[in-house]
Amino acid sequence: MKRLLIIAILFLCTSFKEEPVPGIVNPRCEMLVNPLGIDAVFPRLSWEIVSAQRNVEQTAYQVIVSSSPEKLEAGKGDLWNSGKVTSDQSVHVNYAGVSLKSRMSCFWKVKTWTNHGESAWSEPAKWTMGLINYVDWKGRWIGLDKLAQQDRGTQFSRLSARYLRKEFNAAKAINKATIYIIGLGLYELYINGSRVGDQVLAPGPTDYNKGVKYNTFDVTDLLKQGKNAIGTILGNGRYFAMRQDYKPYKIKTFGYPKMLMNLDIEYADGSKETISTDDTWRLNVNGPIRANNEYDGEEYDATKEFAGWAAAGFNDALWPKATFVQEPGGTYEAQMNSNMKVMETIKPVSVKRLKSNTYILDMGQNMAGWLRLRATGKRGDKITLRFAETLQPDGGLYVRNLRDALVTDIYTMKGTVKESWEPSFVYHGFRYAEITGYPGTPTVNDFDGRVVYDDMITAGDFTTSNATINHVYKNAYWGIRSNYKGMPVDCPQRNERQPWLGDRTTGAYGESFIFDNGRLYAKWLDDIRQSQKEDGSIPDVAPSFWRYYGDNVTWPGTYIAVADMLYTQYGDETAVAEHYPYMKKWMDYMAEKYSANGIITKDKYGDWCVPPESKELIHARDPARITDGELIATATYIRWLSVMERFAKLLDKTSDAKSFAFLSDNMKAAFNRKFYNTSNAQYSNNTVTANLLPLMFGIVPAGSEDKVLKNIGDKILIGNNGHISTGVIGTQWLMRGLSSHGRADIAYKIASNTDYPSWGYMAENGATTIWELWNGNTADPEMNSQNHVMLLGDLVVWYYENLAGIKTSAEAPGFKKIIMKPEMADGLNSAKAMYRSMYGIIKSSWRKSEGQFSWDITVPPNTKALIYIPAGINAQVTESGKPAATAQGVRFVENIPGRQVFEAGSGNYSFTSPLTH
Repeated sequence: MKRLLIIAILFLCTSFKEEPVPGIVNPRCEMLVNPLGIDAVFPRLSWEIVSAQRNVEQTAYQVIVSSSPEKLEAGKGDLWNSGKVTSDQSVHVNYAGVSLKSRMSCFWKVKTWTNHGESAWSEPAKWTMGLINYVDWKGRWIGLDKLAQQDRGTQFSRLSARYLRKEFNAAKAINKATIYIIGLGLYELYINGSRVGDQVLAPGPTDYNKGVKYNTFDVTDLLKQGKNAIGTILGNGRYFAMRQDYKPYKIKTFGYPKMLMNLDIEYADGSKETISTDDTWRLNVNGPIRANNEYDGEEYDATKEFAGWAAAGFNDALWPKATFVQEPGGTYEAQMNSNMKVMETIKPVSVKRLKSNTYILDMGQNMAGWLRLRATGKRGDKITLRFAETLQPDGGLYVRNLRDALVTDIYTMKGTVKESWEPSFVYHGFRYAEITGYPGTPTVNDFDGRVVYDDMITAGDFTTSNATINHVYKNAYWGIRSNYKGMPVDCPQRNERQPWLGDRTTGAYGESFIFDNGRLYAKWLDDIRQSQKEDGSIPDVAPSFWRYYGDNVTWPGTYIAVADMLYTQYGDETAVAEHYPYMKKWMDYMAEKYSANGIITKDKYGDWCVPPESKELIHARDPARITDGELIATATYIRWLSVMERFAKLLDKTSDAKSFAFLSDNMKAAFNRKFYNTSNAQYSNNTVTANLLPLMFGIVPAGSEDKVLKNIGDKILIGNNGHISTGVIGTQWLMRGLSSHGRADIAYKIASNTDYPSWGYMAENGATTIWELWNGNTADPEMNSQNHVMLLGDLVVWYYENLAGIKTSAEAPGFKKIIMKPEMADGLNSAKAMYRSMYGIIKSSWRKSEGQFSWDITVPPNTKALIYIPAGINAQVTESGKPAATAQGVRFVENIPGRQVFEAGSGNYSFTSPLTH
């Protein structure tokens, strides 16, 4: 079954003149996404209205979709003409035209009407349909299902890249050419010697037994009339697993690299031809990429290069024919999330000699990607690069925390005047690299750091007057981007790099403020669904490259949390509708198998990675620090019941909603009977997590919330000397929990600490990303990755929503209505943030100085913001120097303790109010 809808296929904008005029106004249009080869037969269209005017609201729209640019220009919507639709919807508008078929090109434009007039038509945009049905694919899968002489299929597997090529004759002038490719595990594609696209490590990883992704490219400009050549290189990726014949009960293997490709050519005279994969292709496994393994590195021998191999006229007479191979088994799916690419290139900060012919390169930043080198040397010289995150006291690489990952790239020189090389099918997590065998003395100018992650825009920016918070935010930014690899992984450096669900339960939410990650997480929901067992069980890792079906609540429940994030942050109701049956199936499975007397009896990880009593330990052993697993499981299950009830109401599943609510009420009662001590208002053994979860999930008996909150505050301020004591689970709710219950002062103290344990402690001790452990510089190296994101919890959410004051309303998700209510923590004098929502850019910049609070705000068109100004009832609040209540676009709503509340339409505003104490 193909996805029916996708997230923001096209993102256009129309604009208005600054002064209102009747009729059409001048457009300024941008195409932010122009997708090729989608398989959504009912795509959704979105546009952004850009205007400097205040209080711009869309009142109607018209969309035209045509089969050609000429028809679109003439206003002939032969695929769809919506007509003028009275609606303020500008995000996720469902295409409702003629049935879309494989290979169709769809050209579209939009105009809008607002309370300020009518826009011009936007500039045209385009999407194309992929190969929607299995039978649309021509040809056969090709490859080589065996090891080459130089390969090995052991625990430390080595498999050389497969080079494939084919020449063909285009006898007539070419009008259009499109390639559809599934290259497993990874591919690089060339036409007539030119690289196709700027993607790397493509396609996105999946459970290849369940689904495989194809990419689509318009290659019209690369073909010519006459002789042409196609060349591909197939790397291993996750398909030929990084550890062969090793723990087969745990690690999935899929087979040898293989490929299916269609090149559709439309000639100028209207005739068509498809070049597909078959046994006329040639294959060579004795090329320059001698080995490529994500854990161990890439070996490249430039003396074995095939000069001109991807160009027409190359002599491939000695290349054997490719063989037909078994297809991978998974459904063919258009890849709707972006591929990875080199997103930034940075320079090393130093290269220092360690010993004879050995140097240590320092990037100055922990990152994920690889090095590009330049060198001049003799034929056969070998340059070896080995990677690590930290150094030993003697200045050499510290690699114990990488476990058995070899993380080594080797380049053999061909002996030309100046050579440049970077790997194709691996990535590394590193700050440092050990260089051996370099001809001469390497310098920083001989290397580039290539930062690799999914091609997505940076959607947010954040800074405050607190240097520690700013440093931690930067570390979070680098850690998050390091771990986007076609799926969210836990770490980029050691022999793991797995898509653990528990790391992203709240992490995905926080990340969405920094990166436009909606399409990545929509893809990940599909990965999770495909990994679900028939009985409903969901693994802890998805795609399930590791067979970890541990049956707990906290990790698999991320399936529900991510769907909730996509709905909350992007207004993506489809994410809920598509996955609702499978989420419900999992909920039913857990309740039926692990519920007894209203308590979920199964937990696996507890409050993972609480700060231990000794800085040398990985996990705490002190019972006073450890939260009861049944408490965690039951409280979290009650949370998911609440979310599922909301989903059911959203989808008009009234009976389900009532069932979820009924079960929730019963489990809350059982939870309180088992874990709540009425005499002291403590849950279980009084850990912060034990008290925080029931407080945040609405379990605490009415009237006892303040007592439970006091226990949390006392535990933090007195028991833990003002420091964090929660692990992965508790930290997901800690900062928002404190702020939402009036203790932003404690949250701010935790956020600004610089001694152990804290995020600031990591930064003070040289971290440039986020550690896996609070004591990641002292704990046993078995588990102390220096580039994880799971301990961020809800910190990034708190930065944006609570410090900056940018939050979507639950009643109007996707930032259609914005809640702007920043925290006024003592010691924090300013906060500034930007977030690019589906409707446009939201800005919040506040500062306290000389007894005055000043706040500059930007609200995007077609939205409204509820603005909470720190001010007493009788305080004079101004906007641009005038009383706020009379300012254009502003409406006074109410007074609440310590705040005056206003509603504002779109526009730029400058509020001031006297500071109160």
